[in-house]
Parts: sequence; C-alpha cells; structure tokens
Amino acid sequence: MKWITREHAKVDRIACPWLIKNFVDKDAEFLFVPAHKVIEVAREHGAIPFDVPNAELGHHGEECSFDAILKKYNLAKDPALVELARIVRGADTQNRSLTPQSEGLVAIAAGFSLISKDDYDNMQKQFHVYDALYAFCKSDRDSKLGLTSSRH
Repeated sequence: MKWITREHAKVDRIACPWLIKNFVDKDAEFLFVPAHKVIEVAREHGAIPFDVPNAELGHHGEECSFDAILKKYNLAKDPALVELARIVRGADTQNRSLTPQSEGLVAIAAGFSLISKDDYDNMQKQFHVYDALYAFCKSDRDSKLGLTSSRH
C-alpha cells in the first residue's frame, strides 16, 4: 500500500512511517509531496494520506497522527506504543512538557532534517531513533529511571 504526506518531514511524519512499517504494513511505500499536492497525488496513486489537514489519520484535538494510526489499526493495546505516542504527541504539538523525552525528540528530528538529503534519507536515518524509543518504552520503570544497580 502507498501512504502519502507532506514533504520536509520532522516528528510525526517520520514517526508515522516507522509505526506503519513496523505494525501496520511492512511493505508500505511512502510519498512525500508539497502540501498543496497531497490530496491530488493521493488520488492518482491510491495512497492513504496521513498528517495532513482533514485526514482521518491526522491531528484531532490534542492528538497527533501517530495517535490516529494507533486507534485506527487497534495498536493501543501495546502499552509501549501508547507511551511512545505520548512522546511523539508532546514533540509534535504545543505540549512539549507532556513527557521528558518530547523536547529532545524535537531537537533530534530537526537535526536529522538538516543532515538528510531528502525525506527518504531522513526516514531511513530516524527509524533507529524510534526503534530505540520503543525499546525504552518497553523497558521496566526502574531501568528507565536508572534505579537498577548491580549490587553484589
């Protein structure tokens, strides 16, 4: 299946392809186009639009597109994905204090967009960030807080 969003991706428009590839459609293909062409190109290619205004898989209220995909594809039963959604939501909306990781994710996403040759290169580079964040979200609370020790 083809999926389409606006070009010059940063947080949500990289997090969503990671989520889609890992949990919805392993063979997904992504198109990044100018904002004013998303709907037109989506029709031409039979692509599913995400993170664009008025899209089912877009921002709704306080939630971002990552949240919409979690709901649509019944992925919210995975607590680690729910926690990752909070990190992404905080980074992609005005609520940067939602999680301690959100502000850092903004900086990381902005940096990757500066060092990547295009959205596809950016996506490839940043998928490792989301792999790591997902592993962090799956880890136990004490490990996340650095409270485990190796006492002998």
